[in-house]
Amino acid sequence: MSLSVAQGFTKSLAMTVLSEIGDKTFFAAALLAMRHPRRLVLSGCLSALIVMTILSVVVGWAAPNLISRKWTHHVTTLLFLGFGLWSLWDAVKGEGETEELAEVEAKLDADWKASSGSTKTSSKDDDDLKKLRRSILTQFFSPIFLKAFSITFFGEWGDKSQLATIGLAADENPFGVVLGGILGQALCTTAAVLGGKSLAAQISEKIVGLSGGVLFIIFGIQSFLSTV
Repeated sequence: MSLSVAQGFTKSLAMTVLSEIGDKTFFAAALLAMRHPRRLVLSGCLSALIVMTILSVVVGWAAPNLISRKWTHHVTTLLFLGFGLWSLWDAVKGEGETEELAEVEAKLDADWKASSGSTKTSSKDDDDLKKLRRSILTQFFSPIFLKAFSITFFGEWGDKSQLATIGLAADENPFGVVLGGILGQALCTTAAVLGGKSLAAQISEKIVGLSGGVLFIIFGIQSFLSTV
């Protein structure tokens, strides 16, 4: 493994782990695994995160070819410094994780109540008709898999970790960033599915937030001091 790949891998892995613990998608995977088979939830969430990581790296890799390398370097530096200060602010306020958990729980509870209510009121004929009208995609994939995939994919879209991955891929070896990002997502998602809610309760939210903020700032300073 070359030095550039190793550097991109290490940065991406550390950034992903510290960004995803206690994130919306982390709690979504944990809550889904409490009510659905863990295998389907894990495969759905992890597939979405892998696709999102690859898309983010492709965008970051293509950015220097569309915009001046100097400008992408400066934007990446500002992104890291900005995300670092953002993470530190959230950690000091100490409200982020509690609010995210409550928001995800409320959203998923409303979804489950709506689906269970419609199931109770529908007749057998309606169920058969729905099965006939079911799309080709849901015939090959479990609805639980698709639900976990869609919740994770759209929950991660535009998130801090996605933007940070784009910035990192613009400044580091894209192959290393992909490997580190996928490994980090796999570790976090597996931890969430196996017991994310209890794990998040045992890990200090403030320590995770401060660690992530410091890491982003270190990346920003390193990017600022390095040559284009």
